[in-house]
Amino acid sequence: MKDVAIVGAGPVGICLARALAGAGMDVALIERARQDQLSTPQPDGREIAVTRASAGLLETLGVWQRIPQQQVYPLASARIFNGASQFSMKVDPHDPDHPLGVMVSNHLIRQAAYDEASRIDGIEWHFSSLKQIDTDAQCARLRLENGEEVTARLAVAADSRFSETRRQMGIAARMRDNGRSMMVCRVHHERAHDQSAWEWFDHGQTLALLPLTSHLSSAVVTLPSRQMAELSSLPSEELSAALTQRYANRLGAMTVDGEAHVYPLVSTYAERFVGTRLALVGDAAVGMHPVTAHGFNFGIHSQYRLARRLIDAYQQGKDIAAPPLLVGYEREHRLATWPLYQATQAIVGLYTDERPHARILRHLGLRAGERLSPARHWLAQQLAQTAPNRAGPTPLPGLPSLPLPPAPFPSLLFSGAPSRQQ
Repeated sequence: MKDVAIVGAGPVGICLARALAGAGMDVALIERARQDQLSTPQPDGREIAVTRASAGLLETLGVWQRIPQQQVYPLASARIFNGASQFSMKVDPHDPDHPLGVMVSNHLIRQAAYDEASRIDGIEWHFSSLKQIDTDAQCARLRLENGEEVTARLAVAADSRFSETRRQMGIAARMRDNGRSMMVCRVHHERAHDQSAWEWFDHGQTLALLPLTSHLSSAVVTLPSRQMAELSSLPSEELSAALTQRYANRLGAMTVDGEAHVYPLVSTYAERFVGTRLALVGDAAVGMHPVTAHGFNFGIHSQYRLARRLIDAYQQGKDIAAPPLLVGYEREHRLATWPLYQATQAIVGLYTDERPHARILRHLGLRAGERLSPARHWLAQQLAQTAPNRAGPTPLPGLPSLPLPPAPFPSLLFSGAPSRQQ
């Protein structure tokens, strides 16, 4: 019998497996993708805004060191625009020597996580879809499509916001289809940016620009699904011209670099994060709208919150799936995510509302925010996740204890495509 069976080998699932196996636990990692797709992931257009706290967690697991540092781009500040106005509210880091975070391509994080986990003893890889899962007071039993069976003391769902594991275990999720799709692609532009991320709530569309090199950014366009189908079907030259127009030529002519990818915008929040010998992490627990760019960071924090509890119990010879342990994880992660999840939904509603009064409220809010310097500095501290907080109950063995930040302030900072833990 395995100690833990994890369904879903995205960055969150792999990081959890690496942490547990590194502490001596016997882990099964179940992934529906082929091994070659996992070992050599292809670019998918997603640039991840990684906070300093999340980078620290990845570093303790040996993952951050495997990401080519020349492909890690600083996020110096953020600018928030409303409508056609050139005015923006700027959010600068509280400490000028440290950026708000960094931008890293999703496929590089996946590659680094796989490379690190694949060298760790104690992880048994299963490349197959989950067919059936059931649990009782003694164990979790997982049957796979390829005929294999896995039993474990605890099952963990890390298989995306559309988690099949969660559904089979009868855990409902609040799901909001935002009726929009998001297109992401890299673009070259004539004029250099200042390493600031743009969040632009324009009329009829939401735009973001995520800084990479001085003349290269990730363009993020959110539109109603029908309009997105028309835009994404354009050939490269026409798409480049269309993006230049949508961004009002503010950085000059844009040229698409590589393939554009489109993702539906669906937010989810599981009604429970735990069950009988079951825990949910990553997007299976909380699938955030990308407007606050905390989906990936929440996922990395969720696996850390769970891992330190499991390892502590394991080293003391206790039941790693004891209800009080799992309830403690659920309580902590819910407190850290629920306020921002709710605030994000309200923000999305306000900033996609085209009625005149909503536009006025947006404009007044940004003007007020720009004038309140202490509030902007506090906001930057929360966004960078550098606010002081007590350390968690137990550090991972052999790794430094890292405090997890409190729930971030509900902000309009920067976007990235919605993460998929699967």
